[in-house]
Amino acid sequence: MSQTEVSGMKAPLVPLATLIGRELRSEKVEKPYLKYGQAAVAKKGEDCFLIKTDCQRTHSNPSTSFSVFAIFDGHNGISAAIFAKENLLANVLSAIPQGISRDEWLHALPRALVAGFVKTDIEFQQKGETSGTTVTFVVIDGWTVTVASVGDSRCILDTQGGVVSLLTVDHRLEENEEERARVTASGGEVGRLNVFGGSEVGPLRCWPGGLCLSRSIGDTDVGEFIVPIPHVKQVKLSNAGGRLIIASDGIWDALSSDLAAKSCRGLPAELAAKLVVKEALRSRGLKDDTTCLVVDIIPSDHPVLPPTPMKKQNILASLIFGKKTRNSVSKRNKLSSVGVVEELFEEGSAMLAERLGKDSSLDATSGLFRCAVCQVDQPPVEGLSVNSGPFFSPASKPWEGLFLCAKCRNKKDAMEGKRLSTPTVIL
Repeated sequence: MSQTEVSGMKAPLVPLATLIGRELRSEKVEKPYLKYGQAAVAKKGEDCFLIKTDCQRTHSNPSTSFSVFAIFDGHNGISAAIFAKENLLANVLSAIPQGISRDEWLHALPRALVAGFVKTDIEFQQKGETSGTTVTFVVIDGWTVTVASVGDSRCILDTQGGVVSLLTVDHRLEENEEERARVTASGGEVGRLNVFGGSEVGPLRCWPGGLCLSRSIGDTDVGEFIVPIPHVKQVKLSNAGGRLIIASDGIWDALSSDLAAKSCRGLPAELAAKLVVKEALRSRGLKDDTTCLVVDIIPSDHPVLPPTPMKKQNILASLIFGKKTRNSVSKRNKLSSVGVVEELFEEGSAMLAERLGKDSSLDATSGLFRCAVCQVDQPPVEGLSVNSGPFFSPASKPWEGLFLCAKCRNKKDAMEGKRLSTPTVIL
């Protein structure tokens, strides 16, 4: 089934026994063990994290279990980070059809992550608060790891052979030329802080607001050109396993990805997380909230992650992942040369229509359309297909394609700079 065939449409109820049978038939490789650790030192107290290892694709079916690990690095207060921690997972899961197989579920997950991030952002902005947060959100189902991120928190993968791979993209204006161009095209201004005398200091920021990031959840006071649409990457590990290090920028401003991975190799996950934080503080001091999660994905016949040999130059890295591309179609089913990591999906576009696909969300039974973002059923007169413009003829069939309710269509247009958007505040 293709990515676009998995939509937010209501699916018929499937008996539990049928679902369990599907899982048993598709689970050809025994699931790995997960061992994890967490460590943090607070400076401003605006970091949050989420560890949830008891999630299930099918209710009351342990064979459908998966785990979620996430970092939320708040700014201008902690309320956005807390809100995302409490609501993002549910919003993502609500965008995945019920009664589908594991492979279909994993195929639908990247799109659901986009919808869940945008829905969470809309809901938080309706509260009328002005804080914001980065998000690095990791879903682990068997050997498949899916990472969605906005901002500059980061997730790295350390695999056998000593190869360290970045599973996220930093959305810092200083370092991301493509994001600078997008923000400017959407109506924002990018520049450094002007101090008395006209000199410019500090990193590049977007104005109004002065935020250094181009993507986040929240930040109502900055502008809709700061979008919540995540970069998403999905990979499948070999049964040799690997280690994930998920951390806020308090770690990454002090340590490179290679150094963070090297500093804790050979240690159990709980001790590894503490050592990464300790190394960051030793290198830079406590200048920001510093939070780290370490997750070991371990073969079921190994009590601990096997030791990682020293890597040889950077040749192996190029063999494993090859040249990066934004084309998710060409990446699907591309096997690595040495069988360590299979890259299934990667997409980072900030255009909502590109990320959600073009399939129809019409429920043939009820005649209602389901919004691809908020998952609310509505008659078509209350929303528009993303393919329709402000003027259309009956022959253009404006209801064909992905459906957005009026509220989510308004959000889409505002993010693209097509109109000014004033958040609705719920009193």
